[in-house]
Amino acid sequence: MASRHRIPSDDLAELIKEFVLGDVVAWHHLADGLMNVNWRLDTPAGTFALKRVTDVPLDRLRRNLAVLPTLAEGGIPVIVPVVASSGGVVVEVGGSGYCLFPWARGAHVRGVDLPLPQVRRLGAVLAELHLALGHAAGAGVLSAVPVSLTADVVTPEQASEKADRLAAVARAHGSGDIFDGAALDALAKRRVLLAEYAALRPQGDVPAGPYGWVHGDFQYRNLLWADGELTAVLDWDRLGVRPYAEEIVRTAQVQFGVEGVFDLERVAAFVSGYRSVVPLEPAALLDAGRRLWWKRMTDFWQLEFHYDRGDHSCDDLFIADEALLHWWTERLDEVERAFGGAL
Repeated sequence: MASRHRIPSDDLAELIKEFVLGDVVAWHHLADGLMNVNWRLDTPAGTFALKRVTDVPLDRLRRNLAVLPTLAEGGIPVIVPVVASSGGVVVEVGGSGYCLFPWARGAHVRGVDLPLPQVRRLGAVLAELHLALGHAAGAGVLSAVPVSLTADVVTPEQASEKADRLAAVARAHGSGDIFDGAALDALAKRRVLLAEYAALRPQGDVPAGPYGWVHGDFQYRNLLWADGELTAVLDWDRLGVRPYAEEIVRTAQVQFGVEGVFDLERVAAFVSGYRSVVPLEPAALLDAGRRLWWKRMTDFWQLEFHYDRGDHSCDDLFIADEALLHWWTERLDEVERAFGGAL
């Protein structure tokens, strides 16, 4: 097992004491997470999910986790973290931050594997979550933060320059394997797309529609289902203030953009489920859909992970997202109609 996936023995001993676990009978790494590291712990006190946080400041994580009891009281399916003997929900040990949650039943289910009634229900739950977060903010549970509604719209020239840089890095430092070849081919095709579709770049740097507190990563890796019901919304690292429509269309893309194509029937059902609770204007959704498409057109974050950080954990996402981008671009009007809740 890679060292990143092991719990250091000194850390584990301290965590057992902090969370009063008695002992750990067994533990194993959970492979579903992409950024942080998670384990299942079986102990005399019960079964738990342990998370080592690596990609968010711990003060922000404490703020985010503090809202979960309020959401649970409001009927949102969340797992409230265990409070350590020191009184906090984040324990710092050995230079790392850990938090512990009671084990939640259920399984991760891709959006395209959900029946349409569950897809609609998922959209409604997201709307209910947005409302609950708004109530929590109004009650002072979430601290006020400076809000900037501007979003830089990358120019075709900026994106092409980034593509050129990454291609040079791939040629100079790549191993010449299959991924390098796929990356170079994709970068060449991306420059063609950028030139062909430059005129469709979103106009203005202020997204349309209302905004407020959102989950930030509401997608199948962070959702658990059991017996046809959503049992848990996980991973609150990205909680923040953003346009609601941005979260809706991003969720729709991750949930229903699979294997290089969109399941447009499910996209429309998901959006309709949301709008059955919160009647967000279609214009805001269409604006968010166009902005997300352009963001995917001009973004190369998986390649930056691969070549700049030496992190290959998201390589598969790049291949899949590249295929989806081309399919999406060829059917831009049709996809945007689905994002608006209609086909």
